[in-house]
Amino acid sequence: FDVPWIETSYHGVITENMDTVLLDPPLVALDKDAPVPYAGEICAFMIHGQEAPFEAVVLNKTSGEGVLRAKGLVDCETQKEYTFVIQAYDCGAGANGVSWKKSHKAVVHIQVDDVNEFSPVFREAVYHAAVTEGKIYDSILQVEAWDQDCSPQYSQICNYDIVTSDTPFAIDRNIRNTERLSYDKQLRYKIMVTAFDCGQKRATESVAVHIDVKPVCKPGWQGWNKRMDYEPGTGSKQLFPKMHLETCDGPLSAVRAMVELQTSHIGKGCDRETYSEKSLQKLCGAASGSTDLLPAPSASTNWTASLLTDSGRDSDLIFRFDGRQASNVPERVVPQNLTDQFTIATWMKHGPSPGLRAEKETLLCNSDKTEMNRHHYSLYVHNCRLVFLLRRDFTQVDTFRPAEFHWKLEQICDKEWHYYVINVEFPAVILFVDGVTYEPYLVTDDWPIHPSSIDTQLTVGACWQGGEVSNPRFTQYFRGSLSGLTIRPGKIETQKVISCLQACKEGLDINSLESLGKDIKFHFNPAQSVLVMEGEDLESVNTAMAKVSYINSRQFPTAGLRRLHITTTVQCFGEDICISIPDIKAVVIVLPPSEPWITIAGSDRLVKPSADLRGAMGVAPFKELRITSTVTKSDGVPFSAGGPGVLEVMHNLDYCDVLVIGEELNPEHESLEIHHSSLIGKHLDATNSTSGISIYGVDSMAHYEEALRQVRYRNWRPATLTNRRFRLTCSELNGRYTSNEFNLEVREEALSIFPFLSVHPHRHTNVHMHPHTHTVTATVVIVICIAALVVIVVLGIYRLHSTHQDGSKREEDGAKDPKMDWDDSTLTITVNPMEAVEEVVRDEEDEEEEEDDEQAGDMSAESGDSDETEEEEEDEREVKKEGKQKSKLEWDSSSITY
Repeated sequence: FDVPWIETSYHGVITENMDTVLLDPPLVALDKDAPVPYAGEICAFMIHGQEAPFEAVVLNKTSGEGVLRAKGLVDCETQKEYTFVIQAYDCGAGANGVSWKKSHKAVVHIQVDDVNEFSPVFREAVYHAAVTEGKIYDSILQVEAWDQDCSPQYSQICNYDIVTSDTPFAIDRNIRNTERLSYDKQLRYKIMVTAFDCGQKRATESVAVHIDVKPVCKPGWQGWNKRMDYEPGTGSKQLFPKMHLETCDGPLSAVRAMVELQTSHIGKGCDRETYSEKSLQKLCGAASGSTDLLPAPSASTNWTASLLTDSGRDSDLIFRFDGRQASNVPERVVPQNLTDQFTIATWMKHGPSPGLRAEKETLLCNSDKTEMNRHHYSLYVHNCRLVFLLRRDFTQVDTFRPAEFHWKLEQICDKEWHYYVINVEFPAVILFVDGVTYEPYLVTDDWPIHPSSIDTQLTVGACWQGGEVSNPRFTQYFRGSLSGLTIRPGKIETQKVISCLQACKEGLDINSLESLGKDIKFHFNPAQSVLVMEGEDLESVNTAMAKVSYINSRQFPTAGLRRLHITTTVQCFGEDICISIPDIKAVVIVLPPSEPWITIAGSDRLVKPSADLRGAMGVAPFKELRITSTVTKSDGVPFSAGGPGVLEVMHNLDYCDVLVIGEELNPEHESLEIHHSSLIGKHLDATNSTSGISIYGVDSMAHYEEALRQVRYRNWRPATLTNRRFRLTCSELNGRYTSNEFNLEVREEALSIFPFLSVHPHRHTNVHMHPHTHTVTATVVIVICIAALVVIVVLGIYRLHSTHQDGSKREEDGAKDPKMDWDDSTLTITVNPMEAVEEVVRDEEDEEEEEDDEQAGDMSAESGDSDETEEEEEDEREVKKEGKQKSKLEWDSSSITY
């Protein structure tokens, strides 16, 4: 019998997790003994070696076909290939396998095909990287994923992807940035990345990649805010508490920093007190007697009413001249007694003159009113030079004298506010600008002006040309802004007062000077708007910079922004400047203050007996006066239960005006005044006229209250008084905050003797009687006269007694209980009971009436003389005459006719 035959080698492929092996060539065994039963059939295939997990099964014994199958699950990841030996067996003599013949051994190679059963997995749980801003990187970092599949197709990672949208990064396994990154814009990026194997199976979990952006080491200040808020009344506040200078390890030898507070947009250049010029001068201790040539327009100061004012400047009274405005100062205001010593002062903001040929621009000019065109003194700007002209009437010597004084300064045309003071001590003239003295660079002489009888005209904003032209007009107009233009004759101003008048109430400050390092040098400019600090040690400079503060000492500061500018220079060893430090620009926001509400309260009617009205002291209309000021707080501070609260605040006032309502005071028989002694110990002054009293000066509400309570009204002919009305208003900061208008009426108290005969004093009733009733009427009149005379005597004795008792209290009238004032406004009191029958008596009693009229006239003249000869300045005579007056019946007989 022959042995079976098979191929010498087989190649097979099995897909993992399947059981069928595809063989090439197919598994077929042949036997030449066929068709001998059994001997020609194939009974089995046998596998040898490596304990391969396969089996070969005969499908058809006759044809010899077989199949190779896996005995269990085949895993490519465990073993990718198998090699083993296979033999075929025929059935020999029978199927029992005893006499089976076997074929030669054939080698079988089996490759296990992969299934994409695994997803990619990243080798790291999270990735970190750092980049420096401003650079483009080819590769910031590399991510890596892997796959457990066995084949290259399914185990290799074919691509990576960024899941996070809108990021400045791209990936191809290497992550790179697609644009330049900025530390200031974003400090850190977090992006999510996924991976795909080459069978496009995606990673089940994306991986986080953190990329930090590091700043390029830029020399400069770090750790500062662009905006700082300042609450009014909080004192000194640090501007840069955490600021420090980064020099990138440069070997520096010195640092110089200049901090500048820019406040030119506020009022007259910074937050100053906006009191009236007179109040400011009193506050600063200036000598009295100055004349304000640019006061606030009012009834008594109407020459500034036509000028343009710069509104919205926190009550800083600023006049703007555009080359068309000027004003004549009234003769009554002009100082007449300029001597060899006087001061002219003003705030001025001025820019370069337009046009090629600059004209003279006159601030102040005193020139001939008519006939000629001589300038006696003037202050003007010409080609950015300030010139003061002074040509006086010299009668003693007729020689050249200094007449024009010139100053050439940048400030004159820099479009900023400056305070100019010209102190004249002839022939020397000194200019102060912002408190710094400047000698004139040029002084020219001229002949004196010869005396003449021509009147002069003082003007502001131009010069008056009254002569040498057909139509008198203004010339040499000023272009710019002025404020607080004053002349003080007879005295020059001190440096201390000048500094006070232009002092800023806000500025830079250094907290705790004593804790500054010894090697730190610092310097403020006079206005404390510029601070320069120098140091050799970086740490000391940083410490010093953290102490730089802003302070505003006004109780009610101007709200809004203040710009800050810091410039820094660094010196290195052996070099001039080696590191460039960028400038810093920041702002301080001054928050709005709580605005005060000033309230004047008191009795609005005063009724006084005629004796009090015409007494030497008169009456005190405002003796019950009370001035209070409140603010409403709504910033969360719990003054009241949880909500906005009203809080009484104490602050200064700068003027209170008592205005006469209606007809002005008649100086012949009435006065309104305040005695100088009432102002002693206070920072107050007063002026009075027939239209009222003005009390001014920066002082407390309590001092104003005390002064106003001692204002006296006097009328030495009370019969002429129907009622007298006054209006009182008070101000803080030159009208920035004003009180209510407090109205008060003063009336004479009248007494009615016979109410049933009371007749309106201005109404005359004509009674027509039959002639035969005249005798009876005359008799009745005589009886009534006698009765009236008795009542008058009794009343007089009573009033004399009352007056005597009140005499000792007259000096303390201001302190008298307000409840003692008797308001008899509802009573009709007639002093003359006979007025009703006056016409009838006149018919019958002509001779008697003439005698009575003479007597009445004598009484009236005597009473009037005694009042009008009183001199109010001489207190002793005043008291004696008051006593003499009280010894008579207190009766104004001028209103009585018999």
